[in-house]
Amino acid sequence: MTRQITIGTRASPLALAQTERIVTALHGVLSLPAGAISVRKISTKGDGILDRTLAEIGGKGLFTDELDAGLRDGSIDLAVHSLKDLPTAETPGLVTAAIPVREDPRDVLIVATPDGPSPGSLAELPEGARVGTASLRRKAQILQARPDLNIEPLRGNIGTRLAKLSPDTVAATVLAMAGLNRMDYTGPDWQALAPDIMLPAAGQGALAVQCRADDATLIAQLAVLDDVGTRACVMAERSFLAGLDGSCRTPIAALAYTDPENAQTAFLRGRLLAEDGTEFVENTCRFDPADLDAADAAGSQLAAELRTRAPHLVIA
Repeated sequence: MTRQITIGTRASPLALAQTERIVTALHGVLSLPAGAISVRKISTKGDGILDRTLAEIGGKGLFTDELDAGLRDGSIDLAVHSLKDLPTAETPGLVTAAIPVREDPRDVLIVATPDGPSPGSLAELPEGARVGTASLRRKAQILQARPDLNIEPLRGNIGTRLAKLSPDTVAATVLAMAGLNRMDYTGPDWQALAPDIMLPAAGQGALAVQCRADDATLIAQLAVLDDVGTRACVMAERSFLAGLDGSCRTPIAALAYTDPENAQTAFLRGRLLAEDGTEFVENTCRFDPADLDAADAAGSQLAAELRTRAPHLVIA
C-alpha cells in the first residue's frame, strides 16, 4: 500500500507555489499515484502580524514554529520552507532532508510607474523617495547606496506589497527574484540588483524540505530532491549568519556560489552593516563545495573575521 504523505506549508500564494513544485517533483521521481500527497495550509505567527518588523516581533521561528509542531504531532509528514525563514540551528527531532536546486538568489527593485509595478534602479529614484521594506539587510544596503532615500516598513506577500506601490506614497520596494520567478511575475527585461549593491540574505532563493529525524523512509525518498552544490553554498551562508548570531536585528548579507570555471571551488561573500548604511565590513573566502564540513567552516571563519573587525555592528 502506498503511504499517504501530508505536506505542511504556509498559506501564502508564494508558499503554496513553492510547495506545488515539491509535490510535482516528488510525483516525478517516486512515481506516486494521484492522491498520494495532500497539502495542509498552516498559519504562522509571522503571517498574522504584519504591522511590525520581524525584529520587533521576535525574528527566529516566526514562520516555522507552527509547522514544526505539526511535524512533531504527526499531523503533517513534511514541511516546505523558504530556507531563509529557518533558524540556523536544526530543530531537535527534525531534519532538513532536501534542499533542491536553488532559484536566483538576488533581489529586485520594483518601482511604481503609471503602467504599474516595474523593475527599476536605485539611481533612478527621485531624491527623498520612500522605499518600503521591513528587512534591515535591505534597508542598510539601500541607504548605503542612496542615503537620501526614506525607508518605510512594508510587509506582506508579494501581491500585497506590489499593491501598495504608488509614486505619491511608497515609490519602490525590494523583492526576491526567486519569489517573483516562482509566481511568474518576471519578464525578459527584468534585471536583478547587483550583489555589489544588494547582497542577498543567507539562503535566499533556496527551499528546505523538512521531516522528522526518525522517519527513515521519507528521508530516503526526499534525498532524490537534494542538490549537494546548493546545500554546500547555503550551509556556508547560514554558518556565516550563525557566527554573527543573526537574529533579524543585525543587517547581515551573504552569497555563496560555485566558480563557473572550476566546479571544485566555491566562494562565500559576506557583509555586515550598520542599520543606517553608514558603515559596513565584508570579505570573500573560498571553499570546496563537495565538502560540507569545509562549507560550514568557511562560514564560521568569515563570520569570526568580520566580528573581529567590527564587533560594534553585531547586535546580540
